[in-house]
Amino acid sequence: MENKPTTHEEFMRIAISLAEQNVLESIGGPFGAVVVKDGQVIAKSGNLVTCSNDPTAHAEVSAIRLACAALNTFDLTGCVIYTSCEPCPMCLGAIYWSRIDTIYYGNTKVDAAEIGFDDNFIYEELEKPMEQRSLPIIQLLRSEAQEAFKLWKQSAMKTEY
Repeated sequence: MENKPTTHEEFMRIAISLAEQNVLESIGGPFGAVVVKDGQVIAKSGNLVTCSNDPTAHAEVSAIRLACAALNTFDLTGCVIYTSCEPCPMCLGAIYWSRIDTIYYGNTKVDAAEIGFDDNFIYEELEKPMEQRSLPIIQLLRSEAQEAFKLWKQSAMKTEY
C-alpha cells in the first residue's frame, strides 16, 4: 500500500517528479504542479505546451483547470499549489484569479532563465507605459465594447467572481 503524501515536501516531490517525467518522456517543459485541498491531491499536471500546441498549458494553469473541473468550481479557496518552479506572470495571474491560498515552489525564475525560460522581459514590459511596449496594444471601439459591461452590470443572472 502506497503512503499518502502528507507534508509540504512530499507534495513538492510530486510536482518535481512530474517535471522530471515531462523531460524524460518528451511531453513538455521541465515543470510540474500539484493542487492540494485538505491534504488530498485534487489535480496534478506537467507542462503541456508543446504536446498540446497550447502556449497557456503551463503546469500550473493545467493543474488549476483540472482542479476546477474536479471540484466543479472556479474558486479554489482552501487549496494550495506546489509547483516545481516559481510561477511565471501568466501562472501567477491564474493562481491569484483561482484564489488558491498558498504557493510552494522549487526552482526560482532565475534558475528557469538559466535554462532558457526567461520571463523577465514580461515583467519589464508590464512596467512600461502601453505605448512603449514591444507588442502594440491599441484600444478600439470602446463605446461599443462598453455595452457588454453595461449588460453585465444590470444582469440579475450573473455569477460574480
